[in-house]
Amino acid sequence: MTEDQIIGLLSSNIIYLLAAALIVIITLKGIKIVPQSEKYVVERFGRLHSVLGPGINFIVPLLDVARHKISILERQLPNATQDAITKDNVLVQIDTSVFYRILEPEKTVYRIRDVDGAIATTVAGIVRAEIGKMDLDEVQSNRAQLITQIQGSVETAVDDWGIEVTRAEILDVNLDQATRDAMLQQLNAERARRAQVTEAEGKKRSVELQADAELYAAEQTAKARRIQAEAEAYATSVVAQAIKENGIEAAQYQVALKQVEALNTLGTGNGSQTIVVPANALEAFGNAFNMLKGRT
Repeated sequence: MTEDQIIGLLSSNIIYLLAAALIVIITLKGIKIVPQSEKYVVERFGRLHSVLGPGINFIVPLLDVARHKISILERQLPNATQDAITKDNVLVQIDTSVFYRILEPEKTVYRIRDVDGAIATTVAGIVRAEIGKMDLDEVQSNRAQLITQIQGSVETAVDDWGIEVTRAEILDVNLDQATRDAMLQQLNAERARRAQVTEAEGKKRSVELQADAELYAAEQTAKARRIQAEAEAYATSVVAQAIKENGIEAAQYQVALKQVEALNTLGTGNGSQTIVVPANALEAFGNAFNMLKGRT
């Protein structure tokens, strides 16, 4: 084999090797392995051609180019602070945090340049608009409702960018020092008013209870007197009925009985007593004894 033949053979082998290497390179260029957390935006001749999802994908080498590699992981915007004025003209500072992720990379790539800046600006405007519809007390007490309204408004605004807002948070609502001092004075005044009302209600209740107790005592006294009066009236009616039926003897019997009971009480007292009885009382006792004996 001559030298020229050797050189020709080597040249043809090099060409074959180069062709094989080129084929391998072109083949590898046509295979795209996309990670789970990303999507690739493919262009053909400078125009959008397709979006490659996670896994193995095939494109046309030299014609298709994976121009943009977009992460689809959830992202958090840097915490932002913006001033807002409430419906009752109070200046507040709202600290917000927004989380989002890209669902349609082709929209994000071709419709917006600075995604984070655009979302931050949108959130700031929506926060100011929503705060302006509410009084300060509503902002403090209805924070969950405010967050829901802000998230819904932001989702509507960024829908054309292929973005999903997963969460929006209001981290803090800050007031200037003058407003804080005024609110503190108002709070102290409200506490003093409540204390005075509580004390007045306590005194009122005490007076009501005292009046109820006095009324109850008066009612019980009146009831006792009524019962006593009814008993005395009943006794009188019994005596009157006895006199009506038995004549004067019944009256004398009652008088003599009372006298005997009185003397019996005196005689059973402590110590020694000397009882002086009128002479005519003996006759009354005798009559009473006879009446008692006659009734027995």
